[in-house]
Amino acid sequence: MRSQQRRSIQPQFPKNWSWRRTKPVISPEYIAGLTDGEGCFYVNLRLAKTERAKPTVETHFYIKVRKEDKPMLEAVKLALGCGAIYFQKEKRLNHTECYRYEVNSRQDIREKIIPLFTDYPLLSLKRNDFRIFAQISQMIDRKEHQTEAGFEKIRQLKSQMNYRTRRVRENRSLGGNSELALSYRNPPVKLAESVTPEASG
Repeated sequence: MRSQQRRSIQPQFPKNWSWRRTKPVISPEYIAGLTDGEGCFYVNLRLAKTERAKPTVETHFYIKVRKEDKPMLEAVKLALGCGAIYFQKEKRLNHTECYRYEVNSRQDIREKIIPLFTDYPLLSLKRNDFRIFAQISQMIDRKEHQTEAGFEKIRQLKSQMNYRTRRVRENRSLGGNSELALSYRNPPVKLAESVTPEASG
């Protein structure tokens, strides 16, 4: 069913987009399917520490797999031509050690990650996370996060992402301040009807 839905999609990647020809080669459909199962789109907010400083917003895309499956991440990294792979030691009981492929570069997010999942849509509930992620990414490109109203809108959009793990991550990103984490639970912000990758300036 997944292959039938995606076969009709005609990719529209930017002119500078190219799939690496060095083996092993994997398809964008494969990356989309892997992301449906093991991927995550995450937005990290950092509040200004001084009156003169401005809050910052970081966008992250990652795929996490068991350490035995590291070759899958190496293939993804080779195909996309960006990102890095990190070993993630697991201290929790009943959890295995794993590797994480992560893309943090704003340029790579804008020119590779967003076009990829726009042309090869996710089939799981993570497609909603991606829509919000892409909308926030475009707001950052327009520097809307540097205004009080823009940062607040991003904060509200973020509250609609990664529902199961949002509370834990907010506590971590805000230095364990549970009151600030709770303040993220604001009324939902209307999402953009569609996501169109913006040309880099």
